[in-house]
Amino acid sequence: MLLTLNAQTERHLTMHKVIPYLLTALLIATVGCDRSTVQIAAGEGFQERLQEALITVEPGTVIQLPEGRFDLTDTLSLAVPGAVLQGAGPESTVLSFSGMQVGSGGEGLTVTADNVVLRDFGIEDTRSDGIKVKGVSNIQMLNLSVVWTRGPHPENGAYGLYPVESNGVLVDGARVSGSSDAGIYVGQSKNIVVRNSRVDLNVAGIEIENSLNADVYDNIATENTTGILVFDLPDLPMKGGGNVRVFRNQVHNNETENFAKPGAIVATVPRGVGVIVMANSRVAVYENEIRDNSTAGVVVTSYTQETEDADYYPHPEGIWIHGNRFGRTGWNPNTEKLGEPVSTALQGRGAAVLWDGITFEGYGDEVPADRRLYIENNEFTDEETRRFLNVAKVLTGMEGAEDQTPHAGSLPVKVNGSERQF
Repeated sequence: MLLTLNAQTERHLTMHKVIPYLLTALLIATVGCDRSTVQIAAGEGFQERLQEALITVEPGTVIQLPEGRFDLTDTLSLAVPGAVLQGAGPESTVLSFSGMQVGSGGEGLTVTADNVVLRDFGIEDTRSDGIKVKGVSNIQMLNLSVVWTRGPHPENGAYGLYPVESNGVLVDGARVSGSSDAGIYVGQSKNIVVRNSRVDLNVAGIEIENSLNADVYDNIATENTTGILVFDLPDLPMKGGGNVRVFRNQVHNNETENFAKPGAIVATVPRGVGVIVMANSRVAVYENEIRDNSTAGVVVTSYTQETEDADYYPHPEGIWIHGNRFGRTGWNPNTEKLGEPVSTALQGRGAAVLWDGITFEGYGDEVPADRRLYIENNEFTDEETRRFLNVAKVLTGMEGAEDQTPHAGSLPVKVNGSERQF
């Protein structure tokens, strides 16, 4: 069995009700499979023999990669349902794409089949994304690494692990470094778990975008521009992301200057932020260690750029930030990226929780209880860190910009008419 319910997983299921659809589907996909194995030997013709196996083996076959470092020149594509592509470990089996041919597509590996397992190998130096998975059900990405060896650079690929338009995504034990957009990006998908992974030296460490039902936990996000993003953006087929939980992560020292390509949405992300929640609903950020981020610990913000997407809702609603441990934060906010008038409002100091204060105009002075921002039971270890700031109150001259009292309490069980899953 490729996915085991160990004691830690069972505790998590009991305490946090982790997306039962996903775990059930993945277990069904991996338990009881009588798999045959195809060994891909090292040596002449390695790339051609591997690609042939990726499209011609029987469904459910294990494709076993050997130990070693292999230089590839073209994108690999896997299109066999239930296949397992397996190496000897992310440092023992390395697929290097530093010599990729122009016009090859640019990705290291693309996956377009259901119930696929990718595990125990590394990918280096793709021109575009490391591993792209599109339009599938039940993808497991286990103990993988994707690295751009020259470090942060705008010409690195945008995404390390990149599942999109999929249902049932598990990323476990990955390491991604050097992405010019997001290290681990899950977009326009449902029923997602990203856990036990390390992301460093990316623009965004982990990004959940326009997706439903996601758990992001027990990860380390460090030395990125921003650690973890939960975004909902316009002009995409799937909108209205929500039911996202970000918990038990180590989010610290995200101080890498933004090196995204101009025009990318993450090119606007400020250096020195732990977590950003933008235009998403039913999001809980809890039990995280968030420290040593020079702009802010958690930013909650509306999408403020112009859009012609009439179906898009730009405000975050039903946000619950609780039980986190904040260390030193906000001592040197990235004013260049924040721009005016936010930089003026900060007056040289960020905050553990920084909220733009923008709400839907139709609410007037009373935001419904299920659509508010809630902040409670957080711990602060640095006396100099500002706990909270409502930017809109500063800019409009209102009192109480640093007062968290209006945000006390817990998020109601039903938010926007839907029951939250936490």
